[in-house]
Amino acid sequence: MPIVTTPASLLAPEAFLSPLVIDEAVHRALEEDLGRAGDVTSIATIPEETHAHAVLIARQAGVIAGLPLAVATFQRLSQDISIEAHSRDGGAVAAGVHVLTISGPARAVLAGERTALNFVGRLSGVATLTADYVRHTTGTKLRICCTRKTTPGLRALEKYAVRCGGGFNHRFGLDDAILIKDNHIAVAGGVRPVLERARAHAGHLVKIEIEVDTLAQLREVLDTGLADVVLLDNMDVATLAEAVKLAAGRVVLEASGGVTQGSIAKIAATGVDYASSGALTHSAPNFDVALDIDA
Repeated sequence: MPIVTTPASLLAPEAFLSPLVIDEAVHRALEEDLGRAGDVTSIATIPEETHAHAVLIARQAGVIAGLPLAVATFQRLSQDISIEAHSRDGGAVAAGVHVLTISGPARAVLAGERTALNFVGRLSGVATLTADYVRHTTGTKLRICCTRKTTPGLRALEKYAVRCGGGFNHRFGLDDAILIKDNHIAVAGGVRPVLERARAHAGHLVKIEIEVDTLAQLREVLDTGLADVVLLDNMDVATLAEAVKLAAGRVVLEASGGVTQGSIAKIAATGVDYASSGALTHSAPNFDVALDIDA
């Protein structure tokens, strides 16, 4: 049976995307595409009373994401559009599957086509790539995370798509977590001074993560007892394994740098808790999806 089609009903079961974010993203995208004069081609060639029936089709296998935005796009353009959903975000789809069925005023269907496909293609690409990373970690405790390397203006959407693919989110911005990088350490004068200042500033619910490049730096961090999480930056697999032994569960460990589809299984086997990869968002290929009109 088709899912009742409101944007909220199509969200991935274990992920959250604010309706305010959906509305804002759809508004911006439609404003960008329709501009001041609307879809002049459809207005010029399609009589206003014409009705259209269309299907949104996945042309490849993968994990679908972005359906709430597609639905919101069409519903924003006409209250007379009806949509049946045959999948929901986070679901695996095969090539050729009909994901949505859209019926309503032809001008509105055509005006929303590209915007809807852009959302679903981009976010399904992120979800599908993430799911492939996650597949390589089966049987381990490792969680794969995204980073802040996202498309400007689309961060909340792309991080949601990572969740649709079974991944987890790192911080959303500079304002929601303390992550001390190498340049912070350099400016602050060393590992201990920067951690002492961070701990003095942080509230009791704020955790502190610090980046290290070497095992010597990791020892220094552990000696302070002030960090909650340590980011192991660009360490090879053997060094990551040594870091796990050295930390002995005293801090959460995150591997970062060089986290690829080819390396993720070996990284997971070292026993680190998390691995973060910017590729999940900045290098995800577009998912092939199309809208076909039933003439």
